[in-house]
Amino acid sequence: MAILVAGANYKTAPLEVRERLSLAGDKLEETLHHLPQYVNSGVILSTCNRTEIYTTSEMAASEQSRLYRFLSDISGLPSFLITSYLYTYRHKEAAKHLFQVASGLDSMVVGETQILGQVREALEMAQKASTASLPLTKLFHHALRVGRRARHDTDISRNAASVSSAAVALAKNFWGDLDSAAILVIGAGRMGARTAKILASNADPNITVTNRTHTRAIELANEVKGEACPFDQLEQALARSDIVFSATTSLNYILTAPLLKKAMRQRNQRDLYIVDIAVPRDVDPEVKKIKNVFLRDIDDLKAVSESSLRGRQEEVSRVEAIIDSELDKFGLWWNALEARPTIIALRHKAEAIRQREIDKTIRKLPNLSPEERRRIDSLTTAIINKLLHHSLMHLKQNGHYKDLEPEVRELFDLP
Repeated sequence: MAILVAGANYKTAPLEVRERLSLAGDKLEETLHHLPQYVNSGVILSTCNRTEIYTTSEMAASEQSRLYRFLSDISGLPSFLITSYLYTYRHKEAAKHLFQVASGLDSMVVGETQILGQVREALEMAQKASTASLPLTKLFHHALRVGRRARHDTDISRNAASVSSAAVALAKNFWGDLDSAAILVIGAGRMGARTAKILASNADPNITVTNRTHTRAIELANEVKGEACPFDQLEQALARSDIVFSATTSLNYILTAPLLKKAMRQRNQRDLYIVDIAVPRDVDPEVKKIKNVFLRDIDDLKAVSESSLRGRQEEVSRVEAIIDSELDKFGLWWNALEARPTIIALRHKAEAIRQREIDKTIRKLPNLSPEERRRIDSLTTAIINKLLHHSLMHLKQNGHYKDLEPEVRELFDLP
């Protein structure tokens, strides 16, 4: 058995493909219930910059084909097309990849902290849907441990940007001092809230928040000392704004070209800057064709994130050392898991022999007291444990257990 992961991320797939693969909100829960049609167990990690499926496999080629078909089906893209955007890692490389993800090394914004919570939520969702097997549960728990160590033992996340802070930095690049800007934040969920709070902490801008659930918009607006706008007044809010941050979980465009054209007429064609950090996108790419509308999406954050990484390369090396150390520990656990059936069979056989010999002895010594019988039982159990200890530890810790298994079973005449 081996770990297998297949997926696409910001390094391998353009945004238009990633948004087709994205499983935001209720869509992830629904998709997990269909996953057993493709593989026996699995955990799906879907964020704004990646969608990955982790499973365990006896036949890697067959399982990989099923995962690719799964990704093709959820995206609606034909297999021959989506395959060019996918990557696959097997066993140790798969575990290493997840450890890099959890520690923030594989993020577009290196060191960002949000991914650790997303890894935890991916496992929790799979457990809720009963698709997380013991090996996958252990793998993800170990990845969370790596992520916590990376942030506690190194400075990889110190002063690191997040997607939201990178979006704010991008806005500053084309506007300057945001104190003079009228800013609209669309979406009061996790990403929208984070963006609004970063805006409020870095300056004293005029912030308006809108959200489909108006009470949540009011709550966030109060937190950032801004104003809440009913969602059905979005056009008017756009007309009053200079900069727009959009971060909803909608599966459809929130800002369409016709809507933006109406808003631009109301604002006398004054420049409007839009930063779309949602995946799937909130803003129709056709908006770019509208005069004086300047649209940026999540892939435009790369330059900002690369800048934030400078000076932290030493921390990257320290995190990589942690990952290598934890991979060795996980490997020992995995070897023990692989050897478990043989270990159980060996213990059962030894116990059966011990019990038969005790029964023979007891029949020949009918006058033994209960205490004497207990001592004989303890003595023979201790002998068996000491005889087997070295062999069992060798099986658990040997990285080439599969090569040893036939000889072990033949040597001890195991079924």
